Amino acid sequence: MNFNSKFPGLLLAGLGMIQLAIAQTPIDGLMMPKGEICIAVVYEDANWDHYWEGTYLRTNGNIGTFSRKMLMPMIVGGITDKINFIVSLPYVKTAATGGQLAGVEGIQDLGLSLKAQLVDKQMEKSKLMVFSNLSFSTPASNYLSDYMPFSLGFGARELGLRVIGQFELNKGPYARGSFAYLHRGTTEAERDFYYQEGSFYTATMDVPDAVQAQIAIGSWFLQKKLRVEASLTSLRCATGDDIRSYNAPQPTNKVDFDQVGGFAQYYFKKDGGLGVLAYYNHMFSGRNMGQFSGLGLGLTYQFKAF
Repeated sequence: MNFNSKFPGLLLAGLGMIQLAIAQTPIDGLMMPKGEICIAVVYEDANWDHYWEGTYLRTNGNIGTFSRKMLMPMIVGGITDKINFIVSLPYVKTAATGGQLAGVEGIQDLGLSLKAQLVDKQMEKSKLMVFSNLSFSTPASNYLSDYMPFSLGFGARELGLRVIGQFELNKGPYARGSFAYLHRGTTEAERDFYYQEGSFYTATMDVPDAVQAQIAIGSWFLQKKLRVEASLTSLRCATGDDIRSYNAPQPTNKVDFDQVGGFAQYYFKKDGGLGVLAYYNHMFSGRNMGQFSGLGLGLTYQFKAF
């Protein structure tokens, strides 16, 4: 299995949380061969002490430093050489150093994804690959979505469609770009009134759709046992409102961000078995969310199942 730090059909972003999509992912330029299965466990620790209220970067003494820890088991498999499936189920814990609000923990969203390779054109010293991905996620527990920034997630279903293109030299270096549209549904709040540029007397909140883009450069080393990559990821919501001054965020907010990241994965054997990975991400601009920095570590084990 190959892992990559971005964003995924499983991306959930808000003032207080963001799920960094990591996988032999919906977003990378890799495929598992037919019959190969990989089981992985990834641990991530992310935090912020500044957040964007609208586009204004500020602090909040009632929160202090916010932390979000995630333990995510994943299974990736090759249905055929050209079609892969990805399943994930994160366990998330949130907390803050200030104020009286308590953090929460529990199972977040079940993520399901199908990835297909559409083009694999081998040239003399390079190759061009094109992939598509269809992803779906849905809340896997009855968590409260309208408890930001501490909520485990948005509490809404998400359907994502993505296209990925990668150009790779035979000697190892590669460049990749991807673009996705993420359609979100509605979530239910534990109140019958909220304000979103007007008064709404209902518990149902619309979660804004979003577009996501990523560019990445990387290379293989040590006879393709080590992969190192740097990436730039951007997400923009299509609609939504801003957090009002001195108010809590809510699922209807328009969330934007730009993030830089670094990633490395090492395989002890070239043909499968045990692997380790590490990544770091930092958000340098955003809107209606925390300025996250996060570190992730993981173990993978790949084997032939059929």
